[in-house]
Amino acid sequence: MGVNLSNLIHPIPIQLKDLRDKKAAIDAPNVLYQFLSIIRQRDGTLLKDSQGRITSHLAGLLYRTSHLVEHNIKPVYVYDGKPHPLKKQILEKRREVKEKATAEWQEALKIGDIEEARKKAQQTSRLTPDLIEESKHLLDTLGIPYVDSLSEGEAQASQMTQDGNVDITASQDFDSLLFGSPFLIRNLAITGKRKLPGKKKWVEIQPEKIILADVLKNHGIIHKQLVEIAILVGTDFNEGIKGIGPVNGLKLIKKYGSLDNIIATKKINQDNLENYEEVMKIFLEPKIIRDVSLRWRQIDKEATIRFLCDEHQFSLDRVKSALEKFEGFSHSLSQKKLLDF
Repeated sequence: MGVNLSNLIHPIPIQLKDLRDKKAAIDAPNVLYQFLSIIRQRDGTLLKDSQGRITSHLAGLLYRTSHLVEHNIKPVYVYDGKPHPLKKQILEKRREVKEKATAEWQEALKIGDIEEARKKAQQTSRLTPDLIEESKHLLDTLGIPYVDSLSEGEAQASQMTQDGNVDITASQDFDSLLFGSPFLIRNLAITGKRKLPGKKKWVEIQPEKIILADVLKNHGIIHKQLVEIAILVGTDFNEGIKGIGPVNGLKLIKKYGSLDNIIATKKINQDNLENYEEVMKIFLEPKIIRDVSLRWRQIDKEATIRFLCDEHQFSLDRVKSALEKFEGFSHSLSQKKLLDF
């Protein structure tokens, strides 16, 4: 879900070709949830193999990754580690939302409201440990690296971008900016035509670039103050203050200079700020792995086909078509090895 800073952010529309030769640290849970939400049958049912095992996440990962490498973008998927204890409350709320949506989905199916059924089904996505491990196995066969974070995947991806291990962080959430990523790309995993929820309208989705330095300069603040605004609005680790959105949060920070000074005035309801120092620490001093080694390998086509087609009944023709997009990417890897030699 992440923090809502949309009123303060003005993304720059770009095209995939603008990211050619870039290394991208992709928020893996973020994109896998997108695949589980979007890649469904008409009534909202997830794609499954003959044994009833979910395959929507694998389909999304295969076709999106093949699309990226076709543009010579080098993806690395970054997975979450152990969640911070302060995230427990938001995770519980998400679980309740999913349970409610599941009941409403079943009810819509009973009365034959397919449009409502699909809408509710998209809110029920659950990323289980088994689905995560299957996605990692697919990445192994594709020769695409992934990183297991100590805690928040977005924190790890953002640090990798700061350290120069990769060029950009890719996520739908603005949290990457709070973790200090200098370059954030949104919509990297969902480019193309998408249907608007609850409407009979399709829109073209394209990647967007957000530069942290520009955001700070445009509003005359520093990174720490952006984090303080987010805490006032509400993050995955605190509820925020009722009635304070991004614009009001910015005004308060600009007026008083810091969250400490705002609290000292006692002019706002401070019920949800008891852990604000710990939340600040989560964003400004995250638990991350500093020595990250990334290696893109040649695709193992036979292993990929065995896993997807033999084990999960994917269409052989469609899988082969996707794998063809790896040919130019694999060639570039071979050329690099020759140059290194």
